[in-house]
Amino acid sequence: MRKNELIYYYALDRKWMSTDQANLLLQRAEEEGLLDQQNGVYFPRFDTSGVTIPVGFKPTSSIFERNDPSQELISRIAKAQGMQETEVVSEMNRIIKERFDGNLLPAAALVLLAKKYHVPFIDLREALIGYVKKN
Repeated sequence: MRKNELIYYYALDRKWMSTDQANLLLQRAEEEGLLDQQNGVYFPRFDTSGVTIPVGFKPTSSIFERNDPSQELISRIAKAQGMQETEVVSEMNRIIKERFDGNLLPAAALVLLAKKYHVPFIDLREALIGYVKKN
């Protein structure tokens, strides 16, 4: 669908959000790799055949919250190791400072920790790369 058609659907037809929020939603969907655009037409970058939308569905405001993949990985490592998140961050900072003289990005240090503790992170890989590129 074209951008104006999607915005019309989300904001005016369904009344799920404002037009500004619908624009933001499309932008975030592109950033997160959920949608792609060619010649002004958006299409999903995932298989939609397995998606079922319940009758009466209405998205909550949480769709506008940014997910920080680094924070997610910190939480996973902390949970897997029975540590506090602050301990994980401290260890991440030690890796950056002591092993790489401050020349390593936090996301990369977290990946090293995830590997060290055998914590799955592959599902966050693209988000981590995108987050690093944006910041």
